[in-house]
Amino acid sequence: MADNYLEYKMEDMRSGRLGQAKKFVPRKRVAAAKQEGEQFKKIASFTIDHTRLEPGIYVSRRDVTPCGDVITTFDVRMTRPNREAAIDPKALHAMEHLVATYLRNDAVWKDRIVYWGPMGCCTGNYLLVSGDYSSGDVMELVRSAMRFVAGFEGEIPGASARDCGNYTFMDLDGAKEAARRYLNEFEAPSFSLQYPDATDKASGQ
Repeated sequence: MADNYLEYKMEDMRSGRLGQAKKFVPRKRVAAAKQEGEQFKKIASFTIDHTRLEPGIYVSRRDVTPCGDVITTFDVRMTRPNREAAIDPKALHAMEHLVATYLRNDAVWKDRIVYWGPMGCCTGNYLLVSGDYSSGDVMELVRSAMRFVAGFEGEIPGASARDCGNYTFMDLDGAKEAARRYLNEFEAPSFSLQYPDATDKASGQ
């Protein structure tokens, strides 16, 4: 977008007053780039101690839209970052197609699913859900999705030149193996629903 794109005021929503949405007054953004020498504020997801992060399901952030809706972002961490091998990108791509299809067809959750997709570091996925939820609320949903992947046979949904921008970049067997490993982590004592910092990362990624 150009430098003069509209930026909405959300102070009331960020303060926790999640009642009736107020009218937002657009204003012109003066400058998109930081001045030379000015420091950027570290985003919240970069403040997590990844050297202590275990496989689990974590609330990465909660955001409020201009309409007053809450979107909860979950960190579905499948491996131990920097301590074991990350998931192959082809396997993650296959998993993305399978899990996204599964979630958007789930009888209970399908209308609340906003997004499922891989992390750039290839150690897990992000799940975005419409509503204010905790990790425990989606634990069984994620587990059932992984069971679906682990047992999947046949053609991957959307794996065609017409339906996907890089349809040959997939590894179904790798996705199934990653899902099986993650399902085993659910039974491990180290599987966690809270970041190791034990702080609420509900605002700002």
